[in-house]
Amino acid sequence: MGTSDYDITGIELSDDSYTVEQSLIRNKYKAMDAAGNVVLRGKQKMLKMKEQFPFVDANGDEVFEVNAGGIIDVAGNYVLTDSKTGEDIVILDNDYSIFQDTWKIRDASTEAKIAEINSQGALVTIARNVVPFGGWIPHKYEITDQDGNHVGNIDGQFSLKDRYEITIDDASTVPKEPIIAAAMVIDAIQGN
Repeated sequence: MGTSDYDITGIELSDDSYTVEQSLIRNKYKAMDAAGNVVLRGKQKMLKMKEQFPFVDANGDEVFEVNAGGIIDVAGNYVLTDSKTGEDIVILDNDYSIFQDTWKIRDASTEAKIAEINSQGALVTIARNVVPFGGWIPHKYEITDQDGNHVGNIDGQFSLKDRYEITIDDASTVPKEPIIAAAMVIDAIQGN
């Protein structure tokens, strides 16, 4: 299956690096490309005990949404759906422990693993969860492909707003768009 099969119809995410910023109020996000142009905006909605994250492009047109698969279960799965076609593209599957935070990105139809996003540094993961104000410690994640090879990083920045850089160093085997989308959603889901 080619990586283009995971493209999100309404948007083109072809840069190698993006900056994601969370607004100070509520779970609202924007993602900017390498040139600083806003390419995506997202916000969290609560619907009948289920979380939903609709994402829109710079013009406000909905391009994809992420829905919680189960009723508020932290170690749940979330489905990313293309708003234009109604097709489920990938599943985000969280395997959480106090030492390690792992997200698997799976094919929505076959459930085969496409990529994985792992928190780096058990001490940081513990501190973020245990220490008062631990949420201020910037998180770092590594993105790997299905064979465990390095693809890129998500680097949190020290700032009042949640702000982090997503860098894809080698995207030869992974679909970029769902990974960038996943990086934004992961932060929102965890309510950091």
